[in-house]
Amino acid sequence: MPEMIFHVRWPDGQESDCYSPSLVIREHFTPGQDYPVRDFLEKADTALTDASERVRARYGFACSRALGQLQAIRQVGAPFLTRPDALVRVLSFKF
Repeated sequence: MPEMIFHVRWPDGQESDCYSPSLVIREHFTPGQDYPVRDFLEKADTALTDASERVRARYGFACSRALGQLQAIRQVGAPFLTRPDALVRVLSFKF
C-alpha cells in the first residue's frame, strides 16, 4: 500500500509533515491550497479515517499511525478554531 507525507503550514507559520498510509489524501487536499482550519480538520478526519480503513480492509487491522497523526493534527489545529480567518496551507505531497 503506497504511503505518503503531506506537508502543511499552520496559521502561526509552523510547518508539519503529516503521514498517511494511503494516497487517499489526494482526494481531499490540493497542494498550494489554503483551507479554513475547521475545514482542514474535517477533511483530515475523513481522509485519515479512510486511509486507516483501507489498511484494515487489506491487512485486517486499523492503521494506528494514521489515527495517531489525526490526533496530532487535531491538537495542533484546536487553538486556531476560534480564529475564523485562520488558514492551513497544504504545501506539498511526498510519495
